[in-house]
Amino acid sequence: MSSDLQSGEQLAASVQKSASRVTLADLAAKVLKTEYIRPNSAPHLTICVLILKNGYSLVGKSAPADPLNFDPEAGQRFAYEDALRQLWPLEGYVLRERLATQ
Repeated sequence: MSSDLQSGEQLAASVQKSASRVTLADLAAKVLKTEYIRPNSAPHLTICVLILKNGYSLVGKSAPADPLNFDPEAGQRFAYEDALRQLWPLEGYVLRERLATQ
């Protein structure tokens, strides 16, 4: 994980006042499969497809403004994080629904 996501996780934990919170570990545990794609037409673009355990899929992407700055490892990390960030509000909604019905 990047320091950006981890920093946000640490900040959220530091202000947490109840056990009800979506964590980075919760999100990662939902992922069944991760696939990376680099299109031939744009080899500096990295696409990350996350398949969740429930069958839902998310797509993240990453590309440097200057293709000369492309790094495959960084591209995968940024694309993965982009996809994972999309899961956070979905899981937050599920948690809010569960809290509202308790």
